Amino acid sequence: MAQRMVVIGGDAAGMSAASQARQLRGPDELSIVAFERGRFTSYSACGIPYWISGLVDDPQDLIVRDPETFRRDHHIDVRVRHEVTRIDLAAREVVATSFDDGGREVREPFDTLVYATGAAPAQPTWAGNAASGVFGVQTLDDGAALRDWLDQEPMPRRAVVVGGGYIGVEMAEALIRRGLAVTLVERSPQPMSTVDPDMGALVRSALDGLGIDVRTGVSVTGLHERDGRVCEVLTDDGAVPADVVVLGLGVRPNTGLAEQAGLPIGVTGGVRTDLQMRVVGVPDVWAAGDCVETFHRVSGQPVHIPLGTHANKQGRVAGINIGGSYATFPGVIGTAITKVCDLEVARTGLLEREAAKAGYAYVTATVESNNRAGYFPGAAPMTIKLIAEQHTGQLLGGQIVGTSEAAKRIDVLSVAVWNRMSVAEMTALDLGYAPPYSPVWDPVLVAARRANDAVAETP
Repeated sequence: MAQRMVVIGGDAAGMSAASQARQLRGPDELSIVAFERGRFTSYSACGIPYWISGLVDDPQDLIVRDPETFRRDHHIDVRVRHEVTRIDLAAREVVATSFDDGGREVREPFDTLVYATGAAPAQPTWAGNAASGVFGVQTLDDGAALRDWLDQEPMPRRAVVVGGGYIGVEMAEALIRRGLAVTLVERSPQPMSTVDPDMGALVRSALDGLGIDVRTGVSVTGLHERDGRVCEVLTDDGAVPADVVVLGLGVRPNTGLAEQAGLPIGVTGGVRTDLQMRVVGVPDVWAAGDCVETFHRVSGQPVHIPLGTHANKQGRVAGINIGGSYATFPGVIGTAITKVCDLEVARTGLLEREAAKAGYAYVTATVESNNRAGYFPGAAPMTIKLIAEQHTGQLLGGQIVGTSEAAKRIDVLSVAVWNRMSVAEMTALDLGYAPPYSPVWDPVLVAARRANDAVAETP
């Protein structure tokens, strides 16, 4: 008799686990059921802002595999619009509600359970009213709701984006491209708190240059509506007119079901797993993706960094182990990248505040260089900041803000951080050179030399 595997969550981590387990074990050995509360599976949530803006025409382009493909080609019983409401570990079953069947309750037994519920958007109490025109953009269903509203409403003119992180700045760009006047409200001193404040100031300057009204150090206190529609965002610095409001306030691990079932929760709020992505102390239960706590390879501390790259890798590791083979997840270093129109922003490793919290004594070096040889058409500046440990010179982190061909240089820094290279070692890296792609001294090498000088100068 085939064993039964149940997956809660039909996006990156859950379906990666299901697909990998299926590759290793056929349907006669392992039956797989996946529950997803939305309408879509295995889609690129990171692509939603580009669909909203119109750069991506068809939402189907964001879907890697739809439910029917999983059912037909992979023998995975995907049940969309089913919300799991309870995990009964003693009875070895999950309880779900079918939205398309009058709220009918479904009970599904399992031998192996994968918890892949993702992250839940932060939603303050003031955002909980029923005013029309207020949207989150966590899922493809959310994106569809916003896109439909923008397409159908008569001439929305003013948009307010609340939150200046990745989603906030990407949605600000998307709405600017749609022709709306955009105000970005962020309670921190600078947007993009995922980079250091001095680099965030460069992002702020670029957003200002795009015509976005950036208001930092401002907290939202409420919404004002008229005839059931949002018309103003209320802040501690006055009211901001709005026809549409987009929330980009970050996310937290979606662990409500896990807590109810008694699964262990870590200090970051994510489910605790071992290196194989098994839930600690709970036999035959696995977890992966934005709902789990992982560890940072540089700080050695537990972290919650919700990214699709991590979710896919963690799901794959879980699926390999469930399928009877062996794999481990080696941790993260927080590499991330985004763009706002022509501006590119990237980071890897630790920020200054994170290095200090981890107990490192460190030096920093910031340089400005070009993406190409200065005489070559299209040469444009970028700013690179490196953080290195005092004395040893180990690269702890790096950040890049610039235009064309700037941000993907973060991959060089990421490899260096991952492999614990020193900035002295980095100065000799054999990087590619040709005038259309780099100056003879690549910006990464210039920054490494400057950081190495700073290390040498420390007492």
